[in-house]
Amino acid sequence: MKIIVPMAGRGSRLRPHTLTVPKPLIPVAGQPIVHRLVSDIAKVLGEPIEEIAFILGDPAFFGDDVVSSLTSLAESLGAKASIYRQDEPLGTGHAIMSAAPSLSGPAVIAYADTLIRADFDLDKDADAAIWVKQVDRPEAYGVVKLNDNKEIVELVEKPQEFVSDLAVIGIYYFKDVGVLKNELQYVLDNNIINGGEYQINDGIKRMMANGKVFVTGKVDEWMDCGNKNVTVETNTRMLGFLEKDGEKLISGAITQENATIIPPCYIGDNVTLRNTTVGPNVSIGDDCILEDTTIKNSLVQTKTVIKNATLDNAMIGNNAVYNGSHTTISIGDYSVLE
Repeated sequence: MKIIVPMAGRGSRLRPHTLTVPKPLIPVAGQPIVHRLVSDIAKVLGEPIEEIAFILGDPAFFGDDVVSSLTSLAESLGAKASIYRQDEPLGTGHAIMSAAPSLSGPAVIAYADTLIRADFDLDKDADAAIWVKQVDRPEAYGVVKLNDNKEIVELVEKPQEFVSDLAVIGIYYFKDVGVLKNELQYVLDNNIINGGEYQINDGIKRMMANGKVFVTGKVDEWMDCGNKNVTVETNTRMLGFLEKDGEKLISGAITQENATIIPPCYIGDNVTLRNTTVGPNVSIGDDCILEDTTIKNSLVQTKTVIKNATLDNAMIGNNAVYNGSHTTISIGDYSVLE
């Protein structure tokens, strides 16, 4: 089994945090989004992963540190890491074809801007599966249309009339991803463009037209990381799941002086808490210092100093300094607010 991970986009909706760090490497509950997503998919598949192919963008932004991080992720799952580049942002189908040498055999394709919680058996008798989640407002999503045999027969983008309430979440399984490769090559060769880009859906639609059977894979939870507010919410939900799973979330290498921690919280190594209350629903990365602060429902990355603050629904980047009275803030890496 292979996992193909397109992650070339910079994540403009999550600025300023993605000005210096690619969105898939923003940590949620102490772990980068892409690390958590790929690890959770591997658990769901329940079989050895042969290769993980990552499709990155501009090397000036997705540099050697990103490549090293992703290589370590693949190796931790017993897989080979393959690194590809999408030189131009020409759509999901174009991104996948940037990894053409790896597009053979059984594979999962997963876009690295979402997180899932799932526990199900993958139907490997079908030619392909599309992960979906039941949603309240299907008109805001791309959805799947099913026939009487519960097979997917159509993909409909933001339907104005009810088609189904099963939204496509951006994770796919292909019994032989080489079939998708051939159809996407046709899309590229014939310049089939939707929304100004080459789309994976056009390859999938060609597979369906040629009789390939698509079924649904349903997830229990689908968590977005599209902007600051939903990323903070996703952090909260993930902390709750991890606490329920019994995971150790608070490092043994922290310093507390007159400090209170209200779970669930993730607190990394070498964090100092003085005259501070943390939680609930807070993630704090390694090497942070918090003094005279109350913080809840927030996400703080690494090597950041926070003083004299009362924070709620805040997101603060790496190497930042914050000393102030605002409650709800979003500041990126290396920011100083005093």
